[in-house]
Amino acid sequence: MRTVVAMSGGVDSSVAAALLHESGREVVGISLHVHGLAHGGGYGRCCSPDDFRDARRVAGRLEIPYYVLDEEETFRRRVVERFVDEYRRGRTPSPCVLCNSEVKFGGLLERARALGAERIATGHYARIEREGPRFRLLRGKDRSKDQSYFLFGLDQEQLACAEFPVGELTKDEVRAAARRLDLPVWDKPESQEICFVEGTSYRAFVRDRSGDLGPPGDVVSVGGERLAAHDGIGAFTVGQRRGLGIPASEPLYVIGLEAATGRVVVGPEEHLLSRSCTVSSVNWIPVEPRQGPVECEVKIRSRHEGARARVLPHGGGSALVEFASPQRAVAPGQAAVFYDGDAVLGGGWIAEARS
Repeated sequence: MRTVVAMSGGVDSSVAAALLHESGREVVGISLHVHGLAHGGGYGRCCSPDDFRDARRVAGRLEIPYYVLDEEETFRRRVVERFVDEYRRGRTPSPCVLCNSEVKFGGLLERARALGAERIATGHYARIEREGPRFRLLRGKDRSKDQSYFLFGLDQEQLACAEFPVGELTKDEVRAAARRLDLPVWDKPESQEICFVEGTSYRAFVRDRSGDLGPPGDVVSVGGERLAAHDGIGAFTVGQRRGLGIPASEPLYVIGLEAATGRVVVGPEEHLLSRSCTVSSVNWIPVEPRQGPVECEVKIRSRHEGARARVLPHGGGSALVEFASPQRAVAPGQAAVFYDGDAVLGGGWIAEARS
């Protein structure tokens, strides 16, 4: 069985390729060039010449074919432009989710089939199990590295073709495997930041790409009192405290962003708590779209510990999430992902937080 492995040049994807090769699988290594000089100023973390060189060195060590595919235009349209647009609309995007579902398991799947491959493997810390005719997405064994949150958008066709060879391993076990297999990247440090904003802040990136930070307007209190003016709603995120520059007797936080009016609403921390939120474009994984309430755990951002909640599906792929206890800084634009233990039930995009 021929398998394409998406190789970033890091240790996780390198070990994924090596483990499949060691098992006797026919492996083809592919790196995706998704962000570089065409975007202005430099290479992203996942697309630098050093990363491609590392991936090629690993492929050479394994004696497998290796190619670099140009997906920069697709990445620009489906990930970067949406990232910029979301911030300018007062929302907080999650570009890694889009990259996984629309680039790595979207365009790459088509390229893999053109190469005669039946499967795609990556270095994600997640697992896949088959249950009857459908596939389940599970958390990775290493909870501290689990990446299932970023994969909730994968559909059944994509899950059927996907493999995560390091999903059953811890990070320490992955590095040990890299040393055992004599891979030249065994001690390479990992990146935690958004790949295409390296060396700058997201605000500078948005301004450079679009010319502004969205509509200007007023900073107002939760009671509607005008406190200051601002030059772009994209300079703020829900839950932000630093950089507001507004004198007050108690700490102020960004409570909400109103793109239609350009208003940035600030207030005391207790106003950051939300009892529920609406979610759009919900993707259900182990079963067809749900009809009744679902009791589960919901993560409202990648580093959120998760909260008990009840998900009430609505028509048109939307849902209402009711938290068992109020949650802090529920940000529109972020993903809300639903879990039953280790299993990802599905997820969608937060549309509105409700107090």
